[in-house]
Amino acid sequence: MSSSAGSTVVVTGATGNVGTSVVRLLSQDPGIASVRGIARRRPEWSPPRTEWSAVDLSSDRADPDLAERFAGADAVVHLAWAFQPTHDPATTWRTNVLGSIRVFEAVAAARVPVLVHASSVGAYSPGPKDHAVDESWPTHGWPDAAYCREKAYLERTLDVFERDHPEVRVVRMRPAFLFKRESASEQRRIFAGRFLPGPLARPELLPFLPDIPGLRVQALHTDDAAEAYRLAVHSETARGAFNLAADPPLDAAVLGTLLGARPVRLPRTAARSAIATAWSLRLLPASPHLFDAVLRLPLMDCARAHQELGWQPRWTATEVLEEFLDGLQRGSGLDTAPLHGSKVG
Repeated sequence: MSSSAGSTVVVTGATGNVGTSVVRLLSQDPGIASVRGIARRRPEWSPPRTEWSAVDLSSDRADPDLAERFAGADAVVHLAWAFQPTHDPATTWRTNVLGSIRVFEAVAAARVPVLVHASSVGAYSPGPKDHAVDESWPTHGWPDAAYCREKAYLERTLDVFERDHPEVRVVRMRPAFLFKRESASEQRRIFAGRFLPGPLARPELLPFLPDIPGLRVQALHTDDAAEAYRLAVHSETARGAFNLAADPPLDAAVLGTLLGARPVRLPRTAARSAIATAWSLRLLPASPHLFDAVLRLPLMDCARAHQELGWQPRWTATEVLEEFLDGLQRGSGLDTAPLHGSKVG
């Protein structure tokens, strides 16, 4: 898509962590004339040149005229995703997989020339923690975790979509874990739940930090990821997958220095048992299956995004985490349903 004035971009999942950052950047971009934000609930938040539509993408309640909402768009950025309920993977499958397929079909029906899809590091098969892999690493996910299973399935769906619709330029973003100050309350609710003790939101009170074998992951500021999406929308040649992450990788040593806590070795089995018990009692939304997947995620090489998109993260991974923890302490959020703030007591 060219960057000439008059471009229209549709963003699904526009009120969530990534969606709010993407909409904000696009609404400030002089090369974008209008942004159509799609979300389950209309927000009070109203950035410039943005119009909202309330659409539930889950297959049984979806808008039958989705293609009409995409009509005339120069690009669709598909971000809509449901993380819960983790105890009912059929429900997330309907929203995440079947809903995404409906988006892809509507893109083709409306003849939108560009589709930018939010894939994830979670789509990758288990990989190394001591060196980074590029976008050619297999994307079969970790089959026991619904999140990874759904992301991997959509990678295969897009393989077929690209074969059948070569006229559409398809970009797949595979970001690391995404954080920003305004997402802190939402992510606390999604992953830790309402029973998170207040002291855990104050890292200076942590006496020690669990050092779990394999727990070495990458992070990225959500606004940095949003910039990659913006660049992909404007590019006329970028297609395929792009890894997105910031340095350094986060492990117990890095986190211990950041939080001023002493790393203490904790066996995987002990950590998983605690998570599994809390999840089975519905005290913790994050499942032990996702924990298993995180321990196996590869580190990503982001050279392709640097070279082909001209993308560079502005925040380091440790700066990202510092900002997020500050937001967690303050109960930060935004004026959208997914990101509403909630103070940790």
